[in-house]
Amino acid sequence: MTTSPIAPLAVRRQFMTDPALGAGNFLQKALEANPNNTVPYAFTHSTDHRGQVVLRGHSLCDLAALRDRYAHWYRANGVRRGEPVAVLVREGLEPLLHFLALTALGAVPALVNDAMPETTALRYLDHVGAVGLVADDPTRLVAAYRADANRRRPRFVVPAAEIKAYEPSGPLPDGYPYQHADDEIVALIHSSGTTGTPKSTMLGHRQFWAGKEPRMERFPASPDDRLMSLMPHTHAGGLSYFLTATLLGLPTVVMGDWRRAVVEPVMEAFRPTMVASFPRTFVELATGEPPTRAAAKVHSWFNTGDSAHYGHIRRLVRLGERPAGLIKPWLLPRDHAADEAVPGSQFIDGLGSSEMGMALFGQVTTPETARDDRCVGKPTEVVTAAAVLDADGREVPVGTVGLLAVKTPSRTPGYWNDPELTRSFEVDGYWLTGDVARRDEEGNFYHLDRTVDVIDTEDGPVYSLPAEEVLLADCGDVVQDCAVVGVPAENGRGQVPIAVVRMQPGVAEPSATELCARAGKELATAGLAPLAAVIVARDPADFPTGVTGKVLKRELRTRWATLFTGAAPALSIS
Repeated sequence: MTTSPIAPLAVRRQFMTDPALGAGNFLQKALEANPNNTVPYAFTHSTDHRGQVVLRGHSLCDLAALRDRYAHWYRANGVRRGEPVAVLVREGLEPLLHFLALTALGAVPALVNDAMPETTALRYLDHVGAVGLVADDPTRLVAAYRADANRRRPRFVVPAAEIKAYEPSGPLPDGYPYQHADDEIVALIHSSGTTGTPKSTMLGHRQFWAGKEPRMERFPASPDDRLMSLMPHTHAGGLSYFLTATLLGLPTVVMGDWRRAVVEPVMEAFRPTMVASFPRTFVELATGEPPTRAAAKVHSWFNTGDSAHYGHIRRLVRLGERPAGLIKPWLLPRDHAADEAVPGSQFIDGLGSSEMGMALFGQVTTPETARDDRCVGKPTEVVTAAAVLDADGREVPVGTVGLLAVKTPSRTPGYWNDPELTRSFEVDGYWLTGDVARRDEEGNFYHLDRTVDVIDTEDGPVYSLPAEEVLLADCGDVVQDCAVVGVPAENGRGQVPIAVVRMQPGVAEPSATELCARAGKELATAGLAPLAAVIVARDPADFPTGVTGKVLKRELRTRWATLFTGAAPALSIS
């Protein structure tokens, strides 16, 4: 009897050409095709009374049984095909179980990060039109619905514990688990809300599978490979890696917490060879004493969801060990990597989003890689065309900055209940990613900013991400993290760039004036615009982040809007 849950290569190749496989039925397909479906592959974590990490494994059969239990409850409570149901439960495996149950009924799970503020969540759920809401503790949400008689209320608002305790009875519907048509919607994923109320991105059955087929054959899945998934599992990134791991049968610990204090002990217990995360965890792992023991077996770090920075990446790739044959983002050679290991790991900085369906660009950094600020590499093979466009949708010359646009079958069908917003991102068959970029002569793309974050100065646009790279890489001995934003200039003509910084713990801290002067020198060396001020964040409220860990630059812009034109909050300012 095998002790490995990994699907045989022949099975994985079968998945690559299965015309019915997609985001709505990947568990069922894996259950039916993988002969190792009783071997645990998906692990949850907890801490016992002695403070020791406890890992609990779940096989494909285990997950299918939990899926069916939850589906029974949803069916008994009137959920039917095509209806959106909101799921607002704690991070980890639990939101994925609700996703599996609802999609097996043909319903549409609207996964909501449990860190979303209540008022924002209510606005989002109003927009989605959820027929039901499941939450760990729905008390405050129920009270909010009762307090507003004009607010549309879901048919049911229940605690998640009720579904866990449900004893199924009676059959599931004919045709269960549901087989989606290619273009049917399988989930709604909200944006980070960094620019306001979160958008509701639709994921399609085949669309969300597009581009992931090569992973079935070439994603690292040797008998020793183990994945730690730190992505929010209510986000497309977390769902994408879980889909991949499920079809591969790849041992994966599905994390319910992203903070280093929780992550590092689980890493030591699980010994992952791959870590997938948003940047927030990578920032913590790159701060202070390196997690040498916990990361001893790591050969690959996968980032998406937000910009990773070289100042953090270079510290992480010094950790772990990697097979000598590792090539390309996410991939192993077809003839398998050599057995010998070389010191250090690789960091794949993926540029992607829920709208793109996956990371469509990926820059690989190893200890031997030369620094190349903001390079996100070339498009992956699922991208049929990538371009940099001007405001009128015309392609700009090589080296010119413009709007990043892609053509790919992996792109979202659009935004739920908002066709006008969907059309605003479409230009002549391209999808505008919301990013500002340039392309070089070799076809490499450079990610410079989000369109909403470009700083409009009197002398022209200033891009925040290259400036942040310099602060984190060249002032990294004192700067742990930072955000560069634009605020109104004193003369009233445009904006000027300022930086809000979090300082490294336990170091002799320079004054904001000294740091601004040092940053100015480094920025000048890099050929970038100087900062008008550096502001030192003293507590988390001074460095606000959204539900996925992204810095809320809109809040920083608002907070410091009168820095040069009137009264401003009292912090350390140069």
